[in-house]
Amino acid sequence: MTLLPVADALARVLADIAPPVEEVVPITEAAGRVLAQDLAAKLTQPPFDASAMDGYAVHGDGAALIGMQWRVIGESAAGRGFTGEVGLGQAVRIFTGAPVPQGCGTVVIQEDISRAGDLITAIDRTALGANIRRAGDDFSQGQVLLTRGRRLEAHTVTLAAAMGYGAVPVARRPVVAILATGDEVVPPGTLPGPDQIVSSNPVGLAALVAETGGVVRFLGIAPDRMEAITAGIADARDADVLVTIGGASVGDHDLVGAALKEQGLDLAFWKVALRPGKPLMFGRLGAQRALGLPGNPVSALVTARVFLVPLIRALLGEPAEARKLETAILTAPLEANGPRLHLMRARLGRDAAGALTVTPSRSQDSSLLAALVEADALIWREPETREAEAGELVRVERLD
Repeated sequence: MTLLPVADALARVLADIAPPVEEVVPITEAAGRVLAQDLAAKLTQPPFDASAMDGYAVHGDGAALIGMQWRVIGESAAGRGFTGEVGLGQAVRIFTGAPVPQGCGTVVIQEDISRAGDLITAIDRTALGANIRRAGDDFSQGQVLLTRGRRLEAHTVTLAAAMGYGAVPVARRPVVAILATGDEVVPPGTLPGPDQIVSSNPVGLAALVAETGGVVRFLGIAPDRMEAITAGIADARDADVLVTIGGASVGDHDLVGAALKEQGLDLAFWKVALRPGKPLMFGRLGAQRALGLPGNPVSALVTARVFLVPLIRALLGEPAEARKLETAILTAPLEANGPRLHLMRARLGRDAAGALTVTPSRSQDSSLLAALVEADALIWREPETREAEAGELVRVERLD
């Protein structure tokens, strides 16, 4: 069977995704969510000319020159503006954030004023219009500041609140059901039998799903029996994405593919030109997307980064982004690559000149989790790439 290139496989995974279902959440619960609509400001910020400093708002529209004098007739504080008239030769004591009174065109900071009773004198020059934040300097009512598909973070949630939103429209989080398979795996915290290991993949995949914005549904571990795997698949029927782990290869006990087909899977591909992660399967069960990941831990996590993470983001309505690759100086030679894209675990560093370097992990065995944890990057080796010597530039992706 010809292996499908990674780019073509990803295109099939992301094909025909409908706009996300919209729901409204309180602004206090919006962090990490993805906007389902553009947000236009409901307010103008600042809503009035406001003082940028503590000082004195002085009458007129001219500069304040050394020796000029004004008589203080009142005070303007944040939340309690001065409402009277400010005439020639008059000033108002003002504090940061307070409205600038009508008739005042400049705020002189308190350090540049000498005060005796109600009489103030400028002891330094202040430019015309200084220390005033004009109404609308930040944004104006009706201005679109946050667009659909944007993930809300601390600074964007703050902006949305300032724009006048107590609740925001966001994309419903896709539900990702995770089904582990195999007689050889047991749940974390369970003592494995003599021929068993701990099922760690679902935990790591769940963390990746949650970080990306999905909702995790654990389906447990299905033993290597067709009826058990079929039942697990049926339990996930209302999830947006079904992720199976293991059992997607060609062994006598690899029953996941057969069980999915029995449930009506419309297979889009099986096997991709990727290392690690060749035995990857993807298809549709009606509206549901089913992704069959390899059982080896590194293979499962790497293929999830390449395929599952972009799928969740697309279901959330986030715009497609190119992978964030950068170049680094190789510190050790690499053999020529074969017909598959090889994502090699590696460690980043800096040389004496401060340039980014990358050192491949000693072992690229797809079952070694400790080596994956020590790595903070993947080296992208394209198919049929020649050998590379230390000192050459290679493309790397950071593992955030």
